[in-house]
Amino acid sequence: MVSSALLLIASYMAVLLIVARPLGRGLAGLINDQPVPGFAGIERLLWRICGVKNQAMRWQEYLLAILLFNLLGIIVLFALLIFQGVLPLNPQHLPGLSWHLALNTAISFTTNTNWQSYAGESTMSNFSQMVGLTVQNFLSAATGIAVAFALTRGFANRSVATLGNAWRDITRITLYVLLPLSLLIALFAISQGTVQSFGDYLTFHTLEGAKQTLPLGPVASQEAIKILGTNGGGFFNVNSAHPFENPNAITNFVQMLTIFLIPAALCFAFGDVNRDRRQGHALLWAMSVMFIAAVAVVMWAELNGNPHFLTLGADSAVNMEGKETRFGILNSSLYAVITTAASCGAVNAMHDSFTALGGMIPLWLIQLGEVVFGGVGSGLYGMLLFVLLAVFIAGLMIGRTPEYLGKKIGIWDMKMTALAILITPSLVLLGSAVAMMTDAGRAGMANPGPHGFSEVLYAVSSAANNNGSAFAGLSANTPFWNLLLAVAMLLGRFAVIVPVLAIAGSLAVKKVQPVGNGTLPTHGMLFISLLIGTVMLVGALTFIPALALGPIAEHMQQLGQ
Repeated sequence: MVSSALLLIASYMAVLLIVARPLGRGLAGLINDQPVPGFAGIERLLWRICGVKNQAMRWQEYLLAILLFNLLGIIVLFALLIFQGVLPLNPQHLPGLSWHLALNTAISFTTNTNWQSYAGESTMSNFSQMVGLTVQNFLSAATGIAVAFALTRGFANRSVATLGNAWRDITRITLYVLLPLSLLIALFAISQGTVQSFGDYLTFHTLEGAKQTLPLGPVASQEAIKILGTNGGGFFNVNSAHPFENPNAITNFVQMLTIFLIPAALCFAFGDVNRDRRQGHALLWAMSVMFIAAVAVVMWAELNGNPHFLTLGADSAVNMEGKETRFGILNSSLYAVITTAASCGAVNAMHDSFTALGGMIPLWLIQLGEVVFGGVGSGLYGMLLFVLLAVFIAGLMIGRTPEYLGKKIGIWDMKMTALAILITPSLVLLGSAVAMMTDAGRAGMANPGPHGFSEVLYAVSSAANNNGSAFAGLSANTPFWNLLLAVAMLLGRFAVIVPVLAIAGSLAVKKVQPVGNGTLPTHGMLFISLLIGTVMLVGALTFIPALALGPIAEHMQQLGQ
């Protein structure tokens, strides 16, 4: 089993890096605003029709464009869900959503969270799935990548106060990256058995004589961007554990590969744009080391199983509760780490059924800010925040003004970095406290004790960090939970983007300092170790007390201690 686990991890990482490298070159070209061969004339016509001026924006203008664009997305999606019952492509005649569920869902999909307080096949019409949710899957992913583009330009620019054009970035990312890749992935998924249909649900009788309804719909088209854009919102309630979304081991591997594809490619692009590929490789090394360590712990925990079962004479093979037999323990463990290391809420197993330690690692990966590859765009700019914190700590150690890629990191930059890093932990801890202190919050809990607290902590962590996955057992479709998680999702996304773009604007105007004897190399193993230590230290100091009340306490109970 150990050799199988090592082979699975090694093959996954090898294929990922091989396919991400060429995509990184293409993303670097978009960051540098290079024309795409054969499309320059079409672009000019498109900008003229849309009234988009081909001029670069300062960070304040870039931020305003991002905020207005996403605010409009929330309003349109909210209205669409409220009036779903009178809109077309609704063969099941599903009614409109309640105002609080519609608001939660609109914010969820606009912020790239895709938290779902509903069962998709019994709540959303085909029109809502395609025109509402799938469209926002594209646009929210493009927003995150655009912010990463802006920050990358901030490091690469030489005393230039602008960061590019937000409208051009979002459009080009959607047209040249997300759409073509999603089309290829959707066609592959259909070839493997993923459903793509506009027909009515089928009703049939099982061999036992029971009546059963088989839901159908445009699944493959949503599935592709759900995975590629690290969105995670499934067409079906059980997400990628459903055979119509994830039919076999091949599609499962492709889904895992696709989740990390753009985050890994952005690291390569970062090195290319800054004319030092070693910088991008250093980010990849730091992410990969933390990722492999997390996978190893989850696989070990799930293979060992529940200690209570072992005392009864059972072996680890019984630890299949909440897992699909077509994937098994190893693939389920790997998928759980990937989807929580990235900002993707897709699941092929129920995390609530994992062992205490097996469920704690995915939870902690979310709480770290999902910087271990992370979401499309958000993973890169989240990790770069920790890079700035790491060089600041190193500067304190050696008595020098911190710098990164030749640019001095000033007081303003560190204030914005600290603000961006502290926003999501504050939302998680305060939100969890509010939920546990109020009757409305506790009313949604189905389990008592540490496990019930873990479900609450996971839900708020998932919302604030824009992941979207959940432990089962928490009834979240209530006005209290829908509004609490909506606020956490909204602030967790845009309250971080504001200081990130402020940092980008500050760095863009700075001159590049020549490398000297006292310059800290930021591409070697020493800095990679410092970066990993910084991420782990911040996560430990922030969340270990809360984790001690949930999964750690549950693990101690299982051990009888």
